[in-house]
Amino acid sequence: MEQQEMLAEVLQDLVKINNDRVEGYEKAKEATDDADLKALFQRMIDDSEHYASQLNAELVSMGEPVKSGTTTAGKLYRAWMDMKIIFTGHNRHAILSSCEYGEDAAQRAYYTALRSDTGMPYSMREMIANQQISLRNAHDTIKTYRDLAAVVHS
Repeated sequence: MEQQEMLAEVLQDLVKINNDRVEGYEKAKEATDDADLKALFQRMIDDSEHYASQLNAELVSMGEPVKSGTTTAGKLYRAWMDMKIIFTGHNRHAILSSCEYGEDAAQRAYYTALRSDTGMPYSMREMIANQQISLRNAHDTIKTYRDLAAVVHS
């Protein structure tokens, strides 16, 4: 596989992960009536839409098509999330636990992209690294909310 094709595949995978995040947080917003969580989840959606847009701009500059789909794993995860919410109700801790699982998947995808052998321009690597840092902060925020919900719930 040619270097540009490999790089396009890495970027497309990251777009799909961000699209998974958007859909996952849309589901999480629907599952809660808590205004603070709805606002937090909307911020996560906005961030991922922005990241996907940045990644798609890189794809376009390479002459590649814009990516708009999600991953199969993300679809399975959202189906599992639906079932979990059915059985646990609109439990704050359960919703946040599901969101943390999705954040873990995003971290793995970004880690894989940054550690791949695929050559990429420094500016692109820096953009991806900055997105990963922001996503790690989002993960930590979700984890903190989840931990607080566990304390309040117990």
